[in-house]
Amino acid sequence: MRVTRQLLLMLLLAAVSALAVFAQEPKPGNIAVGIRWPKEQANQWYARQPWLVGCNFIPSTAVNQLEMWQADTFDPATVDRELRWASGLGFNTVRVFLHDLAWKADAEGFKKRVDKFLEIAARHKIKPMFVLFDDCWNADPKIGKQPASRPGIHNSGWLQSPGRDIVNRPETWPQLERYVKDTVGAFARDDRVLVWDLYNEPGNEGQGNKSLPLLKKAFQWAREVNPTQPLTAGVWAAMKELNDFQLVASDVITFHNYNDAGNLAGQITTLKKHGRPVICTEWMRRGSSEVASHLPLFKKERVGCYNWGLVAGKTQTIYPWGSPGGASEPKVWFHDLLRKDGTPFSAEEATLFQKLTEKSPEEGRMPRLRLQVVKTLPNPVIHKNSPGADKIPGGFEGGSSVKLTVDGKSEYHFFSHSYPKLDWSLRFPCL
Repeated sequence: MRVTRQLLLMLLLAAVSALAVFAQEPKPGNIAVGIRWPKEQANQWYARQPWLVGCNFIPSTAVNQLEMWQADTFDPATVDRELRWASGLGFNTVRVFLHDLAWKADAEGFKKRVDKFLEIAARHKIKPMFVLFDDCWNADPKIGKQPASRPGIHNSGWLQSPGRDIVNRPETWPQLERYVKDTVGAFARDDRVLVWDLYNEPGNEGQGNKSLPLLKKAFQWAREVNPTQPLTAGVWAAMKELNDFQLVASDVITFHNYNDAGNLAGQITTLKKHGRPVICTEWMRRGSSEVASHLPLFKKERVGCYNWGLVAGKTQTIYPWGSPGGASEPKVWFHDLLRKDGTPFSAEEATLFQKLTEKSPEEGRMPRLRLQVVKTLPNPVIHKNSPGADKIPGGFEGGSSVKLTVDGKSEYHFFSHSYPKLDWSLRFPCL
């Protein structure tokens, strides 16, 4: 067969094109830089995970993301205690919001605190999904001491990241690029991290499509770091242009749904048509999105789920959206599962979480404590050799010998000389 110059050129071009396609096609376990995971890779990753059940987590002592992550207010003791309670409910993951200003103020310290959080979470067999940007609530975040909660107001101190002004000024984004690449890069091969959620509710607070350019950049920057964890940004509202991009850019499909079970079932069916894992990263508002109706549906469909809130605290999300200042505690909480002492708002909800996650009710349970004054001593002393004596935050007036019984079995004897006049049940979870 005679090969003409024109035919030879066509064959050469075809070969080059084929090589280009081959070079760009990522293989399972060896994802090319800057390329979305193929469906096969995403589904293989999801098949290796347990049914993902968790919550959107912030310690009850933090009013917002900066109070959680700044050095002066980072609270590993509370994180440890509350993640233990989360594990006791059967949770194996939590969704946690970072903040660019915490990184900007102290990048190395910030990463050390993230590492500490991962260390604590790993002890409780919990893998976090980290959120990098957020368009929700207060638009002008500032580093430093954070304002106190405004009584009765849902999420009165929550902060946008980076904030509306920065989102709308691309010339300021080089610092955001460094934040994304440094943060994701530091943990890009860390098996303790589950997923990177790059942007929470882009377009909220009236931003609309103005947030789309930063959303696209967030994916680009994270892809350039090439993490082993999947990237995502959840669809949350009827914003077609944003949704279209999120659905074609995400390795795994995530979404928010605070509606009834019928609406949730329909959305799951629609999203599964993309052929990728589906995870609900926000749900549960009592009165509409209920544990009893929704959790069995998530398990049936093997859709991961993160309800909003764990322990009622400074974010005040037990109050509904738009609650007036000074409102009293609602009879039915809006979000959150546990009180500050670790007891559940609803025992039925807690039991269902444990049942569906096949978690023993004894695991992660708060110990039953009984304090008994044995005798009062004329001269107060500290008996440092008594088991648990170093963990007791105070004592009883006049100097007393005190016996602490845990679960009717273990006994701790100690002496002390000051009565702190506080609710002991809120302090003894550390034992």
